[in-house]
Amino acid sequence: MTYRKKLIEVALPLEAINQESAREKSIRHGHPSTLHLWWARRPLAACRAVLFASLVDDPSSHPDKFPTEEEQEKERQRLHDLIGRIENVETKGKSTQTVRGLVSWSDITNTSVVEEAQREIARCLAWEKGDEPPTKPEKVTEYLSKHAPPIYDPFCGGGSIPLEAQRLGLEAHGSDINPVAVLITKALIEIPPKFANLPPVNPDSRKNSLKTKTWYGAQGLAEDVRYYGQWMREQAFKRIGHLYPKVNLSQEYGDAKATVIAWLWARTVKCPNPACGCQMPLVRSFELSTKKGKEAWVEPIINRSQQPPVVSFQVKSGKGEPLNETVNRKGAICICCNTPMPLDYVRTEGKAGQMGAQLMAIVGEGERGRLYLSPTNKDEQIVTSVKPEWKPEANLPHNPRDFKTPNYGMRTFAELFTPRQLVALNTFCELVSEAREKILSDAVAFEIPDDSLPLCEGGKGATAYADAVATYLAIAVDRLSDRNSTICSWDTGRDSTRNTFARQAIPMTWDFAEANPLSESTGNFIGAVDWIAKVIEISPCSTQGFVQRIDATKSDIYAKSIVVSTDPPYYDNIGYADLSEFFYVWLRRSLSLIYPDLFSTILIPDKERELVATPYRFGGSKQKAKEFFETGLGETFKGSIPLF
Repeated sequence: MTYRKKLIEVALPLEAINQESAREKSIRHGHPSTLHLWWARRPLAACRAVLFASLVDDPSSHPDKFPTEEEQEKERQRLHDLIGRIENVETKGKSTQTVRGLVSWSDITNTSVVEEAQREIARCLAWEKGDEPPTKPEKVTEYLSKHAPPIYDPFCGGGSIPLEAQRLGLEAHGSDINPVAVLITKALIEIPPKFANLPPVNPDSRKNSLKTKTWYGAQGLAEDVRYYGQWMREQAFKRIGHLYPKVNLSQEYGDAKATVIAWLWARTVKCPNPACGCQMPLVRSFELSTKKGKEAWVEPIINRSQQPPVVSFQVKSGKGEPLNETVNRKGAICICCNTPMPLDYVRTEGKAGQMGAQLMAIVGEGERGRLYLSPTNKDEQIVTSVKPEWKPEANLPHNPRDFKTPNYGMRTFAELFTPRQLVALNTFCELVSEAREKILSDAVAFEIPDDSLPLCEGGKGATAYADAVATYLAIAVDRLSDRNSTICSWDTGRDSTRNTFARQAIPMTWDFAEANPLSESTGNFIGAVDWIAKVIEISPCSTQGFVQRIDATKSDIYAKSIVVSTDPPYYDNIGYADLSEFFYVWLRRSLSLIYPDLFSTILIPDKERELVATPYRFGGSKQKAKEFFETGLGETFKGSIPLF
């Protein structure tokens, strides 16, 4: 067989691909990256372009059809325009550049763009076989299913490459040694096609719309995720709503009550000055809001009438000068006696279990925006009186570069959360299982056949469907955990809670924000469910996807006729397994019965086989880490055919 040079080997419209890849960072609702956090995701635009150009022949490979260089260049340009072209758009007298074509996130919702790309792939396959290329969409789909090579990503991570292979009508395969990565990719490419074009099973949808509405793709699945997510929220409110009481407002606000969005805390240690000894707050910033006209800050009030002095907090608004930080990378200072101290002292106190937390302010939801209120003893007592029935007591990874909290005595996953946060996350984890039973009952009542075969064993009936919806609900709990830990901080410019993983590490935070998961603001459970449902309802569902947890260096999948397309792990840049254990402990709590093979161990298994060059796993030896990484990559791709 004569090898035909592919388009990717000659030229690509890089400017359009790069521009759209950069724009993806600002695309939110519905984008697959919002399903579940994963580190260093590849831009979907780049994945789509690379896969397409890896399967489509360069015109120079067909001199019989494009005999001159001019004709070849013209055809090449046509293919480039299909992949991505930059157009100038006039809006209100201003000219802006917009990317159109296959790499455009806006254009792939247009089925004709994706169909055109699939037709080009089918045409090249047909030319190779001497067949007449199919032209009608259904014939193209049929031809691709019979003749297109499957796509395999041995390091699938967040699932970008398998997802885009699926979008192009190709059989998609992915694998990863990390169970969290495998679950994310399953949720993207394996589950939606299994239940494509099915209506939802929840009673409200059956009663209100089944007679008149047609459900396409995974829309029905998304609708059920929303419905049972709302049911979980309602049940959670009944059980733990008392832990999130509304706050009483002053006469200025008509003596009303407001829903609390967040409680803002400061960590504390005892001042080492014997003449002082106060519980000194460690605060990065006393500012609450820097929005123009809505400025607010916390002012410490020192009661020196008792010994040791007692610090309380009062919220101020308008123009003013907030106190400077009391802790930074160099050390800390006591606001009562101005005694400076090195961070080593703070670390020692933390490791001795002497670090506490004090409530600084409460953020409420007002009719005209955020309300910043001074805390009361009652607000603090609610949290200190809570006793979680279960907590993730496993130790944090020994990864000094990415995990800073063990330096301050926070050594376990449980210590990254307040007691109230632990109770809330536990409650939602338990409700995932209860929701699954409810979904199963409703699915059977809807007359979906129940073969009792679970999703993990290839089931497609009522039991498997209940497992599928429960998977997404558990992912919503994961999203909730990212917004509900003591690593979350308050964003004074946006008046909202930052998530735990603002970067690919778990740093030490001093003043932290505890969000209200039962509110309607950032960090709430229904918001997490809605983000997920938006991803599900626009899933490609065009072909079936397959994902498994395997060690890429020992995979035998290369024995098949398959195209390998991957973005390998980033050397020593990202400790994927260490970071993802933050989510694993909660997924295991929710899904260990649904995915026993993925969540059978307390923490992520086979971490020592993860293909990253992390010196701390090799006694600090960079050379041994380098050799492990490079040898593993060689083993992974040994005998692979062909590789892009």
